[in-house]
Amino acid sequence: MVTELKRILIGKPLKNIDLKDEKYSIRWGLPILSSDAISSVAYAGEEMLKVMIPVIGLLSYHYVLYLSLAIIGLLTLLMLSYRQTIECYPNGGGAYIVAKENLGVFAGVTAGAALSIDYIMTVAVSVSSGVDQISSAFSGLRPYVVPLSVVLVLLLMIGNLRGIRESSKFFGLPAYLFIFAVLSMIIAGFYKYLTDAPIPTPEVSNGYYGTVNTVNLILILRAFSNGCTALTGVEAVSNAVPNFKEPSTKNARTVLLLLSLIILLLFGGTSILANIYHATPGDGQQTMLVQMADMIYGRATIFNSIMFYFITSMLFIILVLAANTAFSGFPMLVSVMASEGFVPRQLKMRGDRLSYSNGIIILSVVASILIIIFNAQVTKLMGLYAVGVFISFTLSQTGMILRWFKTKGANWHYKALVNGAGALVTGIAVIIIGITKFHEGAWIVVLLIPIMIYAMLKVKKHYVALAKQLKIKPEEYGMIDVSHDNYRNRIIVPIESINKSSIRALRYARTISNNVSAFSVAIDEESEKKIKEAYSKLRTDIPLTVVNSPFRKVVDPLLDFIKSAEYNYQPGDIITVILPQFSVNKWWQKLLHNGTRVYIERQLLKHKHIVVATIPLQLKDDDNVLNSPEFNPMHDNPWTL
Repeated sequence: MVTELKRILIGKPLKNIDLKDEKYSIRWGLPILSSDAISSVAYAGEEMLKVMIPVIGLLSYHYVLYLSLAIIGLLTLLMLSYRQTIECYPNGGGAYIVAKENLGVFAGVTAGAALSIDYIMTVAVSVSSGVDQISSAFSGLRPYVVPLSVVLVLLLMIGNLRGIRESSKFFGLPAYLFIFAVLSMIIAGFYKYLTDAPIPTPEVSNGYYGTVNTVNLILILRAFSNGCTALTGVEAVSNAVPNFKEPSTKNARTVLLLLSLIILLLFGGTSILANIYHATPGDGQQTMLVQMADMIYGRATIFNSIMFYFITSMLFIILVLAANTAFSGFPMLVSVMASEGFVPRQLKMRGDRLSYSNGIIILSVVASILIIIFNAQVTKLMGLYAVGVFISFTLSQTGMILRWFKTKGANWHYKALVNGAGALVTGIAVIIIGITKFHEGAWIVVLLIPIMIYAMLKVKKHYVALAKQLKIKPEEYGMIDVSHDNYRNRIIVPIESINKSSIRALRYARTISNNVSAFSVAIDEESEKKIKEAYSKLRTDIPLTVVNSPFRKVVDPLLDFIKSAEYNYQPGDIITVILPQFSVNKWWQKLLHNGTRVYIERQLLKHKHIVVATIPLQLKDDDNVLNSPEFNPMHDNPWTL
């Protein structure tokens, strides 16, 4: 049943040769990898105003324009810097690879940890913000924001598990519709303003007129740090270069340029509109963009109502699909890190649909947990946002500076200057964001990054130690004779009772060795007597050892038996323990049987001289067995070995 459901949700497996058809073109790569950045338009300006309006009131709209210009300037700098990164590192990995190769392993792992956190936060913030937008238009959804958010994350997970090509076409179109919706609103808003059409007055919230008339630096810096969320997602293109069709580098650079132009238009345009229409940040009511759409279009006519609800729905959809940028970037990033041994190697494996399935699933689970913990409240989640990505920005640009000084090349002075400016500005932004958002939750990220770095280095240490122990030196190959039998194979078959499953295991044991022993643990005299009587009916010369275990332990008596003088274990002997196991048909039937075999296997595998094998016996469906008149338990003559 699970397999059938998987095929329905995800689709049929793809061959490795199909990978070339599963890559992005510019047309579909742009909406998928830019959805995070362009969706920030929906909340970046609002988050800036939320900080300033309660303090300086209407004066906030004047300053939000300057802050928006500063953020757009930073975006331009990042775009130029990352275009150079894409050209120099076409195999993906972005900030992680740049920092590791130029600044060292520690810096690379730091960038990888910071960026991983940012991708997880992107999913949590984007989905929560999308649900917040739609619930601001339909207040009846307010009580259900958390379950709605989690369900949407799971739907995104399923969509991405279907593969790059299908997810790009499915999630790409709404991104284009969002761009059209916001551009149309910007054009309509400017037209209404320039034609002197009456502009509705927004509902005045508490603190709308502020409490002071002066602006201090701390306030501006806090607003700036909130607005910097508009820059998250810019790095995603550099991480996903291998996912583009050839020429991948050229296509990725083109997508990054187009992405920057789109953000310039949308973020700049909505910031100006906010100043014109004085939209106030939503506080359980309409969010700022929904409010602006309501003031620009209204709902007086059918057309105006359609446009209002079109923009509202597109805001919801793009904010949810903004998480798709993380679903593209995070699995690619961790796959690169896994290939170098800093995270579990299972994360570098592609799934049935040639996507990095394990990375997609981990991203979905962790993001869902965050949404539940923070109750899907965007403002609370924002405190954890942007810190990670700006750390990766800074490390990436610093690494590129060192690269230019090492390799030089054509126009390297100009390129180093661009990256140097990027490193300086993003480094300052990291400090600003870290300080201003520390009490809002950034301390969690600051604490979590070192923990992740420690864990990644421990994983790497384990893989290095493992490789060292398993590696065969070149001079050792000529000394190894695989055909020579250095081991004496001895078989033990633990049996709980005499049945078809245990007898099948005993039969199999005889095919691989003449030195076979049956072993059973009895918890009382009655059970010991019962199994001995049943075993005596078998026509076999395989000896049976029954050990009484008053404390109901299973593994310890078996290990004690192997060490005993009776068994006569010799150094160099390999003990093969064959565990009988019957396989039921239904998933719920597995819950009716204990997990003794799994426990025994896990404990025995701790000993290097013990091999554990499982021999299954597939059982028929219950109804088929009970309703069959020909069914005869003695039909297979189980008493003869």
